[in-house]
Amino acid sequence: MTGDDIAYVALALVPGIGRSRFDRLIRQFKTAANVMSADHDALVAVPRMSTAAATAIKESNLDHAARVVAQVEELGGTVLLPRDERFPPALRTIPETPTLLFGIGRLDLLRGPGLAVVGSRAHSRYGAEVCRHLAGGAAKAGITVVSGMARGLDAVAHTAALDVNGRTVGVLGNGLGVVYPSANTRLYERMIADGCLITEFPPGERPNAGSFPRRNRLISGLAQCTLVIEAGKKSGTLITVDQALAQGRDVLVVPGPVISPSSLGCNRLIQQGAKLVIGLQDVLEEYALVPKSARARPPAKLNEEERQLLDALGAGVDNVDDLAERLDVPAAQVLAVLTGLEIRGLVLYEAGGVVREALPV
Repeated sequence: MTGDDIAYVALALVPGIGRSRFDRLIRQFKTAANVMSADHDALVAVPRMSTAAATAIKESNLDHAARVVAQVEELGGTVLLPRDERFPPALRTIPETPTLLFGIGRLDLLRGPGLAVVGSRAHSRYGAEVCRHLAGGAAKAGITVVSGMARGLDAVAHTAALDVNGRTVGVLGNGLGVVYPSANTRLYERMIADGCLITEFPPGERPNAGSFPRRNRLISGLAQCTLVIEAGKKSGTLITVDQALAQGRDVLVVPGPVISPSSLGCNRLIQQGAKLVIGLQDVLEEYALVPKSARARPPAKLNEEERQLLDALGAGVDNVDDLAERLDVPAAQVLAVLTGLEIRGLVLYEAGGVVREALPV
């Protein structure tokens, strides 16, 4: 990195220097290096610049910034500045664009259509099954699954995408090199190898209560749509929904039982006008990926598993568990086959585990 790049990193890491204050400083002094070398009085003279913020800048250290960059590189990561062509284009236009990002893994995944998948940490079996199907199906169709690497449905969404060799990006509420929660250690390793992790926080920084709401705007910002699967009345997931709406993103919601506390937030969002999702087709049509050809009968190119499953549907078996029993294979295998068939417009898999043959259009 150049000297001005190091100065840019140093300024971006100063506590209390948010995006708007950062931009005012650059407009005033032209470069980050000039900001870092300016005297205290000149900094205080910048509109809406507090004495405390000016003092924090003067106390910041270019050597510290250089060490942060070296730490990121030692971990195998990269520092992404907004002028870097690898910086995610979708984040350039959101309110409070990050001043810099730390990324590791496949940075090419930061481009292209994204689907943010968010939901409860304490999810139900129903929530996990729906999440696996929708996230895995979206990834198989070429959409990048974006989530927050938390326990619960975040982890389910990332894993579902990886399991189909799809694209997935995890947004961390902590620095690179910190695995949180520790239960996600294996997932963290898989994301580095086959997915991508990004964060605004410097390497080694532990999460805190304020880091997750801040992270959420990046989750929604990276995606065209935010899909909500199980959220209680006061769920932190709803913060991501608010961010998505503020960013002009669409919100899709999976309904849940009216007596389930973990579905109250979802059902309320639907009541307020969010798009109801009962199957993968509802997600894919947001990305213009729904097949438009007639679906009267399956095409000739079907493997034996696909043909057997469609035959079972034709015989009246319409539940995943019953299909698994009928075909004598694990339910997860049935879901994988169904996903491929649904992407091709041959079946409809609805929330609740009901499967139907698609009707001609």
